[in-house]
Amino acid sequence: MSDTEKVFVPSYPYEAGPARGVLSPFEPGTRTLTAGFQVAPGFLPLPVEIVFEKDVAVTLRDGVTIYTDVLRPAVVEPVPVLVAWSPYGKSGGTAPTTTSLFDMIGVDNSALSGLGKFEGPDPAFWCANGYAICNPDPRGVANSGGDSYLWDRQEGRDCHDLIEWLAEQEWCNGKVGMSGTSYLAVSQWFTAAEQPPHLAAINPWEGISDVYRDLVLRGGMPDLGFTKQLQRNFAGAGRREDVAAEAEQRPLFGALWQEKVPRFDRITVPAYIVASYSNTLHTQGTFRAWRRITSQDKWLRIHSTQEWPDYYDEAHRDDLRRFFDHYLRGEDNGWEQTPRVRYATLDLHGVDRVEQPAGAFPPADVENTKLYLDASSRTLRREAPASEGSVRYAAQALPGGVSFLARFDEETELVGYPKAHLWVEAEGADDMDLFVLVQKLDANGTALQQFTVPHRSAFLQDVTEQSASVLRYKGSNGRLRVSTRHLDSDLSTDEIPAHTFDRVEKLAAGDVAEIQIDLSPVGLVFHPGEQLRLVISAHNLLGAIMPGVPFHEPRNTGVHLVHTGGARASYLQLPLKTA
Repeated sequence: MSDTEKVFVPSYPYEAGPARGVLSPFEPGTRTLTAGFQVAPGFLPLPVEIVFEKDVAVTLRDGVTIYTDVLRPAVVEPVPVLVAWSPYGKSGGTAPTTTSLFDMIGVDNSALSGLGKFEGPDPAFWCANGYAICNPDPRGVANSGGDSYLWDRQEGRDCHDLIEWLAEQEWCNGKVGMSGTSYLAVSQWFTAAEQPPHLAAINPWEGISDVYRDLVLRGGMPDLGFTKQLQRNFAGAGRREDVAAEAEQRPLFGALWQEKVPRFDRITVPAYIVASYSNTLHTQGTFRAWRRITSQDKWLRIHSTQEWPDYYDEAHRDDLRRFFDHYLRGEDNGWEQTPRVRYATLDLHGVDRVEQPAGAFPPADVENTKLYLDASSRTLRREAPASEGSVRYAAQALPGGVSFLARFDEETELVGYPKAHLWVEAEGADDMDLFVLVQKLDANGTALQQFTVPHRSAFLQDVTEQSASVLRYKGSNGRLRVSTRHLDSDLSTDEIPAHTFDRVEKLAAGDVAEIQIDLSPVGLVFHPGEQLRLVISAHNLLGAIMPGVPFHEPRNTGVHLVHTGGARASYLQLPLKTA
């Protein structure tokens, strides 16, 4: 499509200096960084000599010039290269915003060289193992020309051109890979869908895969706080795409938003995908991409922490190196014998079970089981109540929601995709914003939660109490604006409902709506006596994704009713592992 539906505004100003990182000044040229070099005090000294080509000009197919840094081992033989595509700045590894964030969550800055991009591969490790690292500034960012885009097929086309340029360099063996978390993961979906001939493997480490459904209008609700913060990374001399303004102007899914969904069927390159259950920004998008890409050589690892400490963990980095060694260096190292899925189940007050092998996700021994809501007892039961009932709550009052409990008499594991299938009604309103949470309770009825990062300071206790949901896991969650309940018949399955979000169907007085809500994938173990709690609420139960970011405040009014039993048998479908 053309850019006619997109909104462009002046970019934020870019000024090189300490705030952008030690190496942010524009200084084209080649230098050698000797073994032992430190980019700044406190960072990891380089273990090997590295050739550093700074601010190299690359011309894209439409004539726009972007600039990239290349760090490569000082060797004679050609090497493969890993691309870290994001707008975060080529020198972002030493920026105070990066180091202070890592300090806050407990990632050791001294274990990194500072020469990698924020959320990207560290040249200290990869160059020592025979790889080059390419850190580009995309179009419109820093000194690169053109206007910038946020998670769009245009980025895929641009990175395609960069990859093909890299493959032609005399120091490159013609094999290019991509790696990184968050933004650097999302850019891999778009790039791989463009099928650059020399892209040999990708490693998306948690990232959204649908800007509409995962970022700006999850569940049909405008939630733009994090989007507005994210857009501040687009600093340069040109214009930037204002995705928040686009969401306000075009709240229904259409052609503009389709450009921000990768063409999954065109992603055929080998892929090592990493996911978690706990990232309220990335979880559903990562699993969606895992399901829908068509690569015959794809692996999934589901971890039990948070993406940054997981990405820079030594054992996980070595595991990734085996993947790239196989596909980018042609090594016969047995990688193809790696289980296609390795998954975790969280305990929340015991020891998590990690690295469990399976041939698929969910594993083959999972059975989707319906637990029916019972309004009279406020329990979840295996059989639907014979008689109809309902439970109500005032949408603007406290608690502003209702819950239902199920107790487990024997050890039980949930692994897979839960969903809520509900019959709901609004009195005194023509719409409903609903939030759903599946919690684990201990035998005494206390809700269990788990920090996902190494630090558990008083500050993190405070900011994650009702916000910063990516840092503390509280359970599987979902949301839906009832007027956007129309299901997409092409994408929906019995496990995972998908909505078109292309129409608004308001409620008339007396209407009882049948709705389905997709909940985030889950891996939880319940011991005998522990309980599961289903919460249905008019309030945003988790708050904002990141600390200090505004979040969607629902404008619910009137009284909400949840119907149960009889012809309106609401249920929670859970992926139960069989014995």
